[in-house]
Amino acid sequence: MADMIKLKTDAEIAMMKASGEVASRAMLAVAEKIRPGVSTAELDKVAYHIITRNGAVPSFKGYRGFPGSICASVNEEVVHGIPGSRRLEEGDIISIDMGAVLNGFHSDMARTFAVGAVDSETQRLMDVTKSSFFEGLKGFTEDNRLMEISRRIQETAESAGFSVVRDLVGHGIGRDLHESPDVPNFVLKGPNPRLNVGLVLAIEPMINAGKAAVEWCEDGWTVVTADGKPSAHYENTVALTGNGLVILTDSHI
Repeated sequence: MADMIKLKTDAEIAMMKASGEVASRAMLAVAEKIRPGVSTAELDKVAYHIITRNGAVPSFKGYRGFPGSICASVNEEVVHGIPGSRRLEEGDIISIDMGAVLNGFHSDMARTFAVGAVDSETQRLMDVTKSSFFEGLKGFTEDNRLMEISRRIQETAESAGFSVVRDLVGHGIGRDLHESPDVPNFVLKGPNPRLNVGLVLAIEPMINAGKAAVEWCEDGWTVVTADGKPSAHYENTVALTGNGLVILTDSHI
């Protein structure tokens, strides 16, 4: 698997950063619209407008038939929620996952937002999910192995009493939205390539309040927790350069 990894040049990483900046603008615009009463379709329109206005194309729209510019996953929905007529309610959480393709290169990012006020345990879930990303990032260094990222994410989430989704993983990214290698959020026996300069990854912890098990809905896309408890998602596109790590999507949103 390691020999299929496509390392990026500095020039390609610069183009990916431009793509990441478009996705970040769209994410910020969506975040500003999240409130009780807004529909997920309205949020999708905001993202589409910002991405296309900046000369890019939504990475997700039409990808394997997906109908939206964003994935909008509410409460127990882990990922791949299809935007539609559902209106957000006070106390919900919503994970927004989106990407942009600009100059032939993709970016990919996800955030989980509170809708109004949420209970303290749900807030802790969101906080730990974000923390697990940044802890995992500490393992993304030259000559480390991929599973060092995975181990750090898993230990952060599980030490807080949460569980890590096993059925979905992060990934390499570049001219294709999904490239090698897979980036699990947990340690498993399997390919464990060395991390080299030029590697660009979409690292994306998906952490459940309850058990790790998930199910696919009848729409063929939406993934939900099997026990109906909330799930949170946090993702950035990150490049390993000769000068260290560069987060290509805005980590401050």
